[in-house]
Amino acid sequence: MNKKKIIIIGPAFPLRGGIADSNHALALALQKLGHEVKMLSFSLQYPSLLFPGKTQFDLTGNKPDLDIYTSINSINPFSWIKTAFWLKDQKPDIVITRYWIPFMALALGSILKFSGLKKKASLIALCDNVIPHEKRIGDHFLTHYFLNSNNRFLVMSKSVGVDISSFVKKPIVDYHPHPVYDQFGDLLDKQSSLERLGLDISKKYMLFFGFIRKYKGLDILLDAMPFLPENVELIVAGEFYDNESEYRDQLHRSGMEQRVHFFPDFIPQNQVNLYFSACDIVVQPYRTASQSGVAQVAYHFNKPMLVTRVGGLPEVVPHNIVGYVVDVNANAIADAINDFYRLDREAYFIENVSEEKKKYLWSNMANQIIDNL
Repeated sequence: MNKKKIIIIGPAFPLRGGIADSNHALALALQKLGHEVKMLSFSLQYPSLLFPGKTQFDLTGNKPDLDIYTSINSINPFSWIKTAFWLKDQKPDIVITRYWIPFMALALGSILKFSGLKKKASLIALCDNVIPHEKRIGDHFLTHYFLNSNNRFLVMSKSVGVDISSFVKKPIVDYHPHPVYDQFGDLLDKQSSLERLGLDISKKYMLFFGFIRKYKGLDILLDAMPFLPENVELIVAGEFYDNESEYRDQLHRSGMEQRVHFFPDFIPQNQVNLYFSACDIVVQPYRTASQSGVAQVAYHFNKPMLVTRVGGLPEVVPHNIVGYVVDVNANAIADAINDFYRLDREAYFIENVSEEKKKYLWSNMANQIIDNL
C-alpha cells in the first residue's frame, strides 16, 4: 500500500457536534490504515450572532490523537488565502473537505481554489447535504461555487449524490452510508440510567435526540403522543435551535406536558450513553433529511429506530427489521410505536440491529476512499 498524505478540512476538536465527531472518526480510521493524516479546522466557525446554540465548543471532551490545525476564519478572506498557501505547502495526495451548509462555501471553496491543487491532488467533497434543510437566498450560487472547487465527491445518502449532478457536470460520486459512531462509551443498565435522569422506571421511553430544529419534526412526534399508551413517555435530549416556547405551548394544549421530558442542553460525549441506555426506541420524525448521525449512534447502542420516509433514512433503517420507516405524519408514527409496544418487538429489533450495524464501519469508508482513487 502506498502511504498517502491526507488533509481533512472541517470542524474538529475543540469544536463540538456530530460533524466534528465524525471527522475525527474518519481521520483515525485513515491513520490506522497507515496514512499520514492532518486535520484543518476553524479558528472561527460561526460568528456568535449567527450561532443559535449556547457554545460552539466541547468543554468536556478529550482531544483525539490527531494533528489538528486551526486557521480557518469563516468570515475573513485573508485567513482563506493564508490557509490556502499552507495547504499547498503540505503537498497532499488527498484533501477531504466536509460540506454541510452553504454559509461555509465561500471559505472552503476559496481555500481549495487558491491552493491550486485541483489538478495535482484528489479533492474530495464529503457532502452531508448540498441542498440545505433550511433554504436561504444565495444557497444555489454558494453550493455551486464550493462543489466546483473539487474533483470528486463522497456522499452518505444516494439522494445527495443525485443532488450534486444538478450543480456539477458529470460528477464522480462515491457512496458510502454514514458509519456507526463508536466514541460514546458502552450501553448502560436501563433502570439505573432512568434513575440517574430522574425518570419513573415503571414507564416506557422513546428518545428524540439532537439539536431541535423545525425540519426534524419534533412537533409531529408531539402530535402523536395522545394516541400512545399512557405508560409511554418521551425523552427529548438536545439544545433548542428553534423557538422552545412553541413546543411547550403545543404540549400544554394537548395535555401531554407530564409525558414529555426535556433535557434542553447540548449533550456532551460522556453523557450520550445515558440517554440512549434509558430508551426503548429512537424516533426521528424528520420532515427532510439526507442521512442521520443519530441513527448511527442508535446502531452503536443496539437501539431500535423509527424514521420517516425522507432522504437517505430508509437506506439505513430496513423496515420491520431494525425498526420502522413511516410517512411524515403523526398517525403513521403513532401506529408504528403502538405496534412496537403491543407486540413487544424490542428484543427482535435489537438482535437485528446488532447484525445490521456490521455494514457501517469507519474502516470500510476509509478503505473505499483509498481504493476508489
